[in-house]
Amino acid sequence: MHVQEWLETVPAVAVYALVGIVIGLESLGIPLPGEIILVSSALLASQHGDINPVILGACATAGAIVGDSIGYAIGRKGGRPLLAWLGAKFPRHFGEAHIATAERSFQKWGMWAVFFGRFVALLRIFAGPLAGVLRMPYWKFLIANVLGGVVWAGGTTAVIYYVGIVAESWLKRFSWLGLVAAVLIGVTSMLVLKRKAKKTASAGEATPAPAPAGD
Repeated sequence: MHVQEWLETVPAVAVYALVGIVIGLESLGIPLPGEIILVSSALLASQHGDINPVILGACATAGAIVGDSIGYAIGRKGGRPLLAWLGAKFPRHFGEAHIATAERSFQKWGMWAVFFGRFVALLRIFAGPLAGVLRMPYWKFLIANVLGGVVWAGGTTAVIYYVGIVAESWLKRFSWLGLVAAVLIGVTSMLVLKRKAKKTASAGEATPAPAPAGD
């Protein structure tokens, strides 16, 4: 069953909880489809009045911030042996190449890697644990974590919600032409930050790794 079709069968409070939990687990290092769940839920909110987009965005933001913070604590305590263990258990997501790419991005960009990592699936999973392993000062991590969580989770919710409303309205008035235009506007605005985040990751990969940040 399609994600959105399944979400239509559960009450609003369950949608809020699901979004917060899935995004939280993904943020602490468990590879789950947090972005898919968030986009589907925001689109559903635009079509059904029972789901409040503000509450949805708040739950997504809270899940992102809390999940990343827990991941940071786990990474700081577990250190590199934790990354080695994850690589052995989940080589598809935590293989040496993936870890090396994420680590180079962090060492080059520091707290900005945490912020822009929200918009890249690989870094979104690694952000919290890797920041802890590299012992990034917590105050820097917290600032980037909160800003990234608000912009990514809240921004994605708002963009998809309003695109859904505009698309539905235009579909009634102008048929498929209006729908295509509305979707293009929303998708373009979302891709701006994603493209910037990918450039950040690529630049980090091409630069020699400096010494890890101290406490």
